[in-house]
Amino acid sequence: MPGEITYGRKKPVPACPNPLFLKWLTEWRDSAAEKGLKTQFVYQKAISSIKKYPLPLHSGKEAKILQNFGDSICKMLDDRLEKHYAECGSDAPIHTLPSSSSTHSKAQRQPKNPSPLTIPHELQPPEQESQDPSPSKKKKTGGKKQREYVPQRRSGGYAVLLTLYRETKTDPNSKYTAWSSVSTLIQKELVIKTHSPARYSLTEKGLELAQKLEEAEDQARAKGFPKQVQTSSHEEEEQEETDSETNPCIHVEPVQCPPGQQLNVAYSYNVKNTSSVPPSVQYNHVPDFTLRPGDFNILLCVDFIETTGGAAHKKQDLVSELKRNGVNFDVRKLHIGDFLWVAQEKVQPVPGQLRIPQARELVLDYVVERKRMDDLCGSIIDGRFREQKFRLKRCGLRHPIYLVEDHGSAQHLSIPETTLQQAIVNTQVVDGFFIKRTKDVRESAAYLTIMTRYLQGIYSRKTLLSCTKEEEWKCDRALCPNTDSCILMEFKDFNESAMKNKAQTVKEVFARQLMQISGVSGEKAAAILEKYSTPASLMSAYESCSSTEEKEKLLSSVKCGKLQRNLGPVLSKTISQLYCTKEPLS
Repeated sequence: MPGEITYGRKKPVPACPNPLFLKWLTEWRDSAAEKGLKTQFVYQKAISSIKKYPLPLHSGKEAKILQNFGDSICKMLDDRLEKHYAECGSDAPIHTLPSSSSTHSKAQRQPKNPSPLTIPHELQPPEQESQDPSPSKKKKTGGKKQREYVPQRRSGGYAVLLTLYRETKTDPNSKYTAWSSVSTLIQKELVIKTHSPARYSLTEKGLELAQKLEEAEDQARAKGFPKQVQTSSHEEEEQEETDSETNPCIHVEPVQCPPGQQLNVAYSYNVKNTSSVPPSVQYNHVPDFTLRPGDFNILLCVDFIETTGGAAHKKQDLVSELKRNGVNFDVRKLHIGDFLWVAQEKVQPVPGQLRIPQARELVLDYVVERKRMDDLCGSIIDGRFREQKFRLKRCGLRHPIYLVEDHGSAQHLSIPETTLQQAIVNTQVVDGFFIKRTKDVRESAAYLTIMTRYLQGIYSRKTLLSCTKEEEWKCDRALCPNTDSCILMEFKDFNESAMKNKAQTVKEVFARQLMQISGVSGEKAAAILEKYSTPASLMSAYESCSSTEEKEKLLSSVKCGKLQRNLGPVLSKTISQLYCTKEPLS
């Protein structure tokens, strides 16, 4: 027979004998958590230790006997204790919390600095104001419920949340570098970061908060507040300029693409925002031909150099692996890249004609440059590596890929292995290329096989519209998963325009000339060309300068790259010396 169940009072859990120290440690932990500092974990460990200690402490120095209490935390406690005595008197108790009246009076003394985690009263939506608990209820709760994190109005985090919620691109002319705010939003689980380059999207919690902020913003507009969320004020402009030199700008893209419409003869797309074309202009693109789903095959094109010359048996290994994997490929001469993919039209024999009509082809937005470690070493030495990256950026394909294949040990090459690794990292971080590392030919073939299957899945259900190389920059060719069509360049036109030894324009020769100067990258050369497209225009600008010092600073303010940094006085002086010195250069 089971024993009798006895009922009685539960033994009360003893309260912490050092509530004031516990309160201060909790405040410091929460403050560090809001700023995204790792010291929050140090404070949390100290909180756990002081909760377990059963005896009262009279100073921070005494707390050093506890685990996770170092000199820094003990000194902070002593300093805070002195401040407490100065405010409440030298005989103020430290083993009990201050009364609610003193806390209330202290809150009344500090109305000018509201917590950044509280939505301003004029921005609170009506339902939020009506649901706020009364002061008496707030006293009963004792402040135990953790307050929800809300970015301060007009702060970086506030603007990021609303921008993501509205799914609109930021104004290209606005100063917007809220990098630290984004880190806080990620830590608070309001924003999630994916992909590389980084893409940001709202979580469910962030979406709910953004909706509240949007409602509050609408109400503020109705009351006569500014109509737009300003990402930086006049007082913050100087700090924003400093931050933009060290932190990358955040580019927010729409989450959803406009739904695909019925296929018409003419297609209207937004023109890319360039310095010479206003963003409001619309370009009506009329394709020369259209490939509908089911009318084309996705074909891998392999440069013939990858199958001939050198160690032919090793190069045939790649072809053999592709055949073994069942990849549909074609070996042809590619003027840029080693591998790319085309959408090849399916053609049928015409009765009465001897030859099958030539299939039309559109090149997909992916190109692969394959590099073995020894080949990478040689291309860095003779300058081909830099030139290839520049040509890949200008070819018109949006997704250049560097396939880096390990080939034995890199320790016996003419360039240190660390230099090679740094070149690979720079290609990804600085140039924005996707880097794929493989250990041998077989793994490279496996990657090309997977990419072929992936692209077949993406493009096989879309209607493909043709465009020429000259029209490429005018069209919005971004591939959206929710659209039924996309614009691609004709392969023949693309391959001819990528010829290395074709007749070059003065602008292209000028760009190559500038890139021979140490420190002038492709992006910097392109920025100079936007302002001075020919050597004659640059020389004319130098001649109009009144002094040598003015010539040396002529190009210093030219904006370069995604962050729009200045070219700088050093490079500007070097270029001016090259083009303005009449004597032989020493």
